[in-house]
Amino acid sequence: MLFIQKNSGIMNRIIITSLATAISVLSMAQNTLLTQRVSELNFYQLPYQYAALEPAIDALTVEIHYSRHHKAYFDNFLKQASDLKLTEKSLNEIFAKVSEYPAGIRNNGGGYYNHLLYWEILKPGNRKGLSPTLNKAIADEFGSVENLIAQMNDAALKRFGSGWAWLVVDGNGKLKIGSTPNQDNPLMDVSDFKGIPLIGIDVWEHAYYLKYQNRRAEYVNNFWSLINWEVVSELYNEAIKKK
Repeated sequence: MLFIQKNSGIMNRIIITSLATAISVLSMAQNTLLTQRVSELNFYQLPYQYAALEPAIDALTVEIHYSRHHKAYFDNFLKQASDLKLTEKSLNEIFAKVSEYPAGIRNNGGGYYNHLLYWEILKPGNRKGLSPTLNKAIADEFGSVENLIAQMNDAALKRFGSGWAWLVVDGNGKLKIGSTPNQDNPLMDVSDFKGIPLIGIDVWEHAYYLKYQNRRAEYVNNFWSLINWEVVSELYNEAIKKK
């Protein structure tokens, strides 16, 4: 205790540095995931406890969603990629020509990647951490964060059946909102809505039904209380570097 009290400034700098490093690592993990060979992929390790997202998302839903659904997508994708001799390709390469492969590659590869982004951008907290750069981009495109949320919610609620609502950086470096069915994502050649994903809202029923039943709107509204804006801001910075 004496060491911590006498060196509280040092400890604070260590904590701040560690948080910044963690955010950077998450962004790097996202970029590395898309470019490394399938043979090098490992199942994503959830960075928080199952109960950490309560009350917005209950612990049992997180446990089942992560350890069963997400893990099944990963395992099935690896097996199918191996069978098709795609293990030396990256997710970026596979998504860019996913229309050429069997549906299992599209569904399971998308399911693996989409869920990794989903877990990565969630944490207990609030809107603190939204970078000035991303905040300006949101204001320029949507007018305000509130308008962004309203439009994202609208996309999520209008997606019939299973799918995802997305915030992406498009080919012109602009923020855009759209949705995709099933486990499709904006990186895939089959998607009419394209861009680099920053936020993905999972509207498959397995993401919310235990707690919300058919109240998708309530789940989507509560989703925003969990957004990790530090990570989303870092993903935005990385995305615009590529434009």
